[in-house]
Amino acid sequence: DRWFAPLTAAAVLIPLALTVVAVILWGWIWLPIGILLTLLAVLIVLNLRSNKAMMNAAEGQPGAAAQIMESMRGDWRVTPAVSSTTQMDMVHLVIGRPGVILLAEGNPQRVRGLLGQEKRRLAKVIGSAPLHDYVIGQGEGELPIRKLRMTLMRMPRTLSPKDVNALDKRLKALTARPQMPKGAIPKNMRPARGAFRQSRGR
Repeated sequence: DRWFAPLTAAAVLIPLALTVVAVILWGWIWLPIGILLTLLAVLIVLNLRSNKAMMNAAEGQPGAAAQIMESMRGDWRVTPAVSSTTQMDMVHLVIGRPGVILLAEGNPQRVRGLLGQEKRRLAKVIGSAPLHDYVIGQGEGELPIRKLRMTLMRMPRTLSPKDVNALDKRLKALTARPQMPKGAIPKNMRPARGAFRQSRGR
């Protein structure tokens, strides 16, 4: 990051210069305040540049939108890849105060079909909760991944925390996949001997 060193130097030198002026004019009481402001400025620069570097690395990577959502502050319930294809197209499910959010990554033509399927499936259980969907990308009508955090943080909070919990439980029940029990099948659950032959004979 070629801008990191110049911005860090500015974050150190400018507050220190102002601190020296303040100490000369109003006394030594401004020295600890100036040092704290300098540290704060350096942390802000570090946070901004590291976020930019992370977004540059995430752009175009499958599953990046879900990773960014999982790292966001706040009550965001993220289920990565609730729907996907073998070509690495995927739709992520996010539940939060703004409602239900679907984030699609991959080929725009294919993911819009996945989005339509998920919206029809979710509409049966979410009730009156808002449903939003975004296609992550650089094309027209798509949301650049570097704007994902800001876009979601600016969305109106229409659900209460209690509503979010209730919605999360309903959607987890919808997206839960039954698992086969491990080990041998109990004798009382095994089909009767010859049942397969009889069913095939029919």
